[in-house]
Amino acid sequence: MTNLRFSEVASLLRVSDDTVRRWVDQGRLTALQPDVGRMVIPGSEVAKFVRERRDQDGPADTHSSARNRLDGIVTNVQREGLIALVEIQAGPFRVVSMMTREAADELGLEPGSLATAVVKATTVLVETPSSDRS
Repeated sequence: MTNLRFSEVASLLRVSDDTVRRWVDQGRLTALQPDVGRMVIPGSEVAKFVRERRDQDGPADTHSSARNRLDGIVTNVQREGLIALVEIQAGPFRVVSMMTREAADELGLEPGSLATAVVKATTVLVETPSSDRS
């Protein structure tokens, strides 16, 4: 499972590290402290938080255009038959990609995984950081 440092969560959600710390203090996010090291937040916890927040806030109203590479966190993966539907929250942008189930499995995509949506025309490709690959 992917664990994220506070600074990584802050960067993904476009907020400050202090905001993430406040959310943890308020119980809105759950942080873990491994045996050695800094506190981390499970990626699945961040994905759940993003889904709940998006449902409360509604769609983002933004006047900027996205670049062709959108770093984000996987919030949902639906596998059915040969197809997988992958949902990524990249800042204020929600990106959905349909791919083969095999590709989603090879990338190890699950809620909480870090991923980049690469947009080219009408195609969205998904990449994961090399450290997440087995």
